[in-house]
Amino acid sequence: MLGICRGRRKFLAASLTVLFVPAITWIYLFAGSFEDGKPVSLSPLESQPHSPRYAASSQRESLEIRVREVEEENRVLRKQLSLAQGRGLAHRRGNHSRTYSMEEGTGDSESLRAGIVAGNSSECGQQPAVEKCETIHVAIVCAGYNASRDVVTLVKSVLFHRRNPLHFHLIADAIAKQILATLFQTWMVPAVRIDFYDADELKSEVSWIPNKHYSGIYGLMKLVLTKTLPSNLERVIVLDTDITFATDIAELWAVFHKFKGQQVLGLVENQSDWYLGNLWKNHRPWPALGRGYNTGVILLLLDKLRKMKWEQMWRLTAERELMSMLSTSLADQDIFNAVIKQNPFLVYQLPCFWNVQLSDHTRSEQCYRDVSDLKLQKQLSELDEDDLCYEFRRERFTVHRTHLYFLHYEYEPVSDNTDVTLVAQLSMDRLQMLEAICKHWEGPISLALYLSDAEAQQFLRYAQGSEVLMSRHNVGYHIVYKEGQFYPVNLLRNVAMKHISTPYMFLSDIDFLPMYGLYEYLRKSVTQLDLANTKKALIVPAFETLRYRLSFPKSKAELLSMLDMGTLFTFRYHVWTKGHAPTNFAKWRTATTPYRVEWEADFEPYVVVRKDCPEYDRRFVGFGWNKVAHIMELDAQEYEFTVLPNAYMIHMPHAPSFDITKFRSNKQYRICLKTLKEEFQQDMSRHYGFAALKYLTAENNS
Repeated sequence: MLGICRGRRKFLAASLTVLFVPAITWIYLFAGSFEDGKPVSLSPLESQPHSPRYAASSQRESLEIRVREVEEENRVLRKQLSLAQGRGLAHRRGNHSRTYSMEEGTGDSESLRAGIVAGNSSECGQQPAVEKCETIHVAIVCAGYNASRDVVTLVKSVLFHRRNPLHFHLIADAIAKQILATLFQTWMVPAVRIDFYDADELKSEVSWIPNKHYSGIYGLMKLVLTKTLPSNLERVIVLDTDITFATDIAELWAVFHKFKGQQVLGLVENQSDWYLGNLWKNHRPWPALGRGYNTGVILLLLDKLRKMKWEQMWRLTAERELMSMLSTSLADQDIFNAVIKQNPFLVYQLPCFWNVQLSDHTRSEQCYRDVSDLKLQKQLSELDEDDLCYEFRRERFTVHRTHLYFLHYEYEPVSDNTDVTLVAQLSMDRLQMLEAICKHWEGPISLALYLSDAEAQQFLRYAQGSEVLMSRHNVGYHIVYKEGQFYPVNLLRNVAMKHISTPYMFLSDIDFLPMYGLYEYLRKSVTQLDLANTKKALIVPAFETLRYRLSFPKSKAELLSMLDMGTLFTFRYHVWTKGHAPTNFAKWRTATTPYRVEWEADFEPYVVVRKDCPEYDRRFVGFGWNKVAHIMELDAQEYEFTVLPNAYMIHMPHAPSFDITKFRSNKQYRICLKTLKEEFQQDMSRHYGFAALKYLTAENNS
């Protein structure tokens, strides 16, 4: 009953605050809206110089001044009420504060566990509140592809509940830094700062410690945080990557205020019996105080730890224990516990266990809500919102959150420096093509996937359940998260192109299957045609089938036979002949050596180029002109187009995309695409001068 009454009082106080301030405002306005009992008009017509009642303008100005004065008084009053209410809320929170977090696989005898940190009224005294704009510092050790994916879940959970600015200190290897730097740059979350610390430079600090834990050397790096993090940083929350928060992290940050005396570490007691040494016969763990403490979540008072010479303390302890233990089993956790065993006064035991608990939280006004990317805002402000093509133009400046290397990736460079990566992009509805492409192309692949957060998890389950995909480690999966109303096809291509590990790339599409052996054939062609020293674009002729089940041709002769029988067709011959006509399929039928072709309007072949080729133009989204513009740019930069006589790829049938449906049904879509084409051609003329005039002429004649 007491809790209910308190809840009612809190609601009542908030209600009075909401009602009281506007009421005063309107009392002032009402009183100030009359002069000698007559209403003062605020009509703009009456303030015009030639209005019969123009004299009322001076009264209006006087009233406006009074209104501003009242508003300023109300602002001060609201602030005072807010402070008073905040003090009351802080007092009540002292008896009812809770901090929640979920942890998986934290190292206790390698078990999975989950828990909640939650104080109760008997344990928790009055807990100081965290100022709304106080920055909370979080340190995370993150290395490799899988850990990078896990840390995203952790960060999302913290962001979901947080009210304060955050500063993440990421101790990362080169892989994790590349992935997470791109992710946060494209995420653009307000009031979040990221600093990276090179984990490779820290290896020497802990590499002398033998360690059996699966986390390897990175599992020991929390020990050197006092030395690694900035010297002016006084406190930090340290988290494992497999943590998920279910409430505001500020409530955990507030626990620092409860440290007393020489307490410098905030830790949770282990839930397993690992350190009790009774799990099996002859089980001999490192020394610990009782059940020991888990280091998945740590509160570190860095300034005091440095004064206590923490670095020397843990090193001496580790050296002493390793003489008999020989190696650590639970990485840093063993050493932390050995130090605590000798110095129990260092620990403030977090008052509650970590577990899973649902919590119904209301989100207060955030002090960082108005923070935005100023450069992006400037670009958008320069656009005309009344332009019928505004949404198309806006898409060019949209920043998409991007998670590089969503799955594990390994690549070993070939010795002859001729390697080629297949580059493509896709959305969820083309996922079924992945296994087939992996069977047709054994070389490295770079894919940009346009997915929602939920779809990314579906993709993860799909990939992990596929024997074909899991057997391939040279496929880079880069998730670009959905934002806006158009499919950002050229942005996706650019993401996939940018993150390849080979000197050459085959720019393909996800609905094409390359011929068997194309990977090796392209590597040989790269050498024969001296792509390293010439600006060439090698064309792989494109064909299509209307059959969902196709006996894929194993040779050029078999493909020609299927062409003659009508099982295969040259790509888009019946709807968009111009796109591939310059390939000269008639010549290709009998060609035995590569041959050069000239650029023509609307040409959009699939090509092999060096990795330093120009990017795709981002103004083209959805359907239409996205590849045409890129081929035009290659021609403007004087690339030679060379058709490979023994290469081919086949387009597989599928339902039409949403964007092509919009193009066909929406007249405004087609008008905007035409406008963007003209603007692109004008940009080409300005950039490449007289040589680019042929593109305008070709367009007018087509």
